[in-house]
Amino acid sequence: MNAAKDPAASHTAAIEAQGALPPGRRIEAAVRAAAGAGPALVAYMTAGFPSREQFGEQLLSIAAAADVVEIGVPFSDPMADGVTIQRASEQALRAGVSLRWILAQLTALPATRAPLLLMSYLNPLLAYGLPRLAHDAARARVCGFIVPDLPFDESQGVGAALATEGLALIQMVTPVTAPERLARVAAASQGFVYAVTMTGTTGRSAGAAADMADYLARVRAAATVPVCAGFGIRTRAQVEALRGMVDGVVVGSALVEVLERGESAQQWLAALRPR
Repeated sequence: MNAAKDPAASHTAAIEAQGALPPGRRIEAAVRAAAGAGPALVAYMTAGFPSREQFGEQLLSIAAAADVVEIGVPFSDPMADGVTIQRASEQALRAGVSLRWILAQLTALPATRAPLLLMSYLNPLLAYGLPRLAHDAARARVCGFIVPDLPFDESQGVGAALATEGLALIQMVTPVTAPERLARVAAASQGFVYAVTMTGTTGRSAGAAADMADYLARVRAAATVPVCAGFGIRTRAQVEALRGMVDGVVVGSALVEVLERGESAQQWLAALRPR
């Protein structure tokens, strides 16, 4: 069958083409390839939670079901995260999970179809050393980073270090980001723009802002890469409500809770996709 007439074949071809792209561009390509069938799924997991021994198996399982995987680096003061991810980070830290351990594990694992991101607060990255971080992350097949406590105006050094290996630095905006700043941040983001759907921390059931459609339209108008909405997304109904407004959605706390209960991440993610 002609791939141009077969959506599944076209999607497969788009995924295969990612291998020829720089790592950061793989993120953008993966989101765009999935967005035609409904918002792409960016799935978050805390590295080493609920156990270090399960990390590789869980990552490969999630990567087989999601379009992009966001791997959380445990941190002692995760100020943007709600109680679920705080609890996961605390347990992973007690088990000895570190950025160095995560990169070593990723290097040893087979390549995944879904591009991998690391979500880390700034301190672990600076402690690791930015030039060495970019080199080791690229070797571990990481495609980009989300750094929630890194202000956009102070992100040039991190961005430049990651750029030496073609890695993306994903920027975040919120419903209260001033219009002029939103335009600058969205235009500068790589991979995708992370459009936070509410103020506060992760994990709470989203109450989308009353002007959510207008907010997301402004982000998409300013962005040169796809836009993914996140914070508080837990149900297929929420994903369906965002169809046409964004290119992808980020699911975090709800998936961490699925893993904590020992349930199938693949089945849960499959049920999240719009029919």
